[in-house]
Amino acid sequence: MKNSPPESAKPAATAEQLLRRLEWTVLRRLDGLLQGDYRTLLRGTGMDLADLREYQHHDDVRHIDWNVTARLEQPHVRVFTEDREMSAWFLLDLSPSMDFGSSEQRKRNVSAEFVAVLARMLTRHGNRVGAMLYGSGVDAVLPARGGRHHVLHLLHTLQARPEITELGTTRLHELLESAANLLRRRSTVFVVSDFISEPGWEKPLSQLARRHEVVAVRLLDPLELDLPDLGLIPIRDAETGEQLLVDTHDAGFRKRFARIAAQREAELRQALARAGVDTLELSTDDDLVDAIMRFTELRKRRSRASGAGGAALPAHLQRAA
Repeated sequence: MKNSPPESAKPAATAEQLLRRLEWTVLRRLDGLLQGDYRTLLRGTGMDLADLREYQHHDDVRHIDWNVTARLEQPHVRVFTEDREMSAWFLLDLSPSMDFGSSEQRKRNVSAEFVAVLARMLTRHGNRVGAMLYGSGVDAVLPARGGRHHVLHLLHTLQARPEITELGTTRLHELLESAANLLRRRSTVFVVSDFISEPGWEKPLSQLARRHEVVAVRLLDPLELDLPDLGLIPIRDAETGEQLLVDTHDAGFRKRFARIAAQREAELRQALARAGVDTLELSTDDDLVDAIMRFTELRKRRSRASGAGGAALPAHLQRAA
């Protein structure tokens, strides 16, 4: 992060030290900016059906119970009570490409700091967080629990992971399919990845979003989008280990690189939009507070749009209309 010291300056930082630093430098700023409005940022709490009553003027038509209405021949709406306890899950891509970073921070470090901040925000408000970790496969699951101690355990688990020596392409669909099989209760799911993966993850992501509220936290580095003129440099594919020597002084090469990167960006954003998930793009040169505030504004706009747009009738009534 822009306001954080270089990672190399704190190589021996423990999970406790990292969390304490984030609590002072990030969470304190967010507390002031959000002014307690965490529910917009972390919407997705469950709703329990409490009662049914006759429809009244200004009631939300989305809450009409059409079966009861047809049976009693009088519009009735569902009345809900909010389930305050929320479970959030972090699906963490820790494949070799997440080790890349062109400046002070690697994508893996940014991922860990984001997870620490969000997990602490959630657990401070009585919610539970869990995690599934993917390296060369899904190799660890931390059950959803609450409290600061659990956040420290999650951070320590991330820090203690050994470096992956077996190179290969990422199969993100395995992580998403494992989550779909594991998560029974509706949850908020953060898929934290650079989405550099074999094809085939789009369908399981869409299926996961049908049952849960899914947020794609997409990690990226500026050098993945635009190569500066650095002369003759070696480039290594973090996933396969393949190395190439490229001449970045060649303006034509830099233009082709930027064109291909822009095409991949467009295709990735379209795939995430088709899956029906909110997306937060988080760069290695981002300020974490600014990124979370951008995400908050996205959620607010989405909430206002869904509220203003009303709701469509059920499919069988649409056909009859």
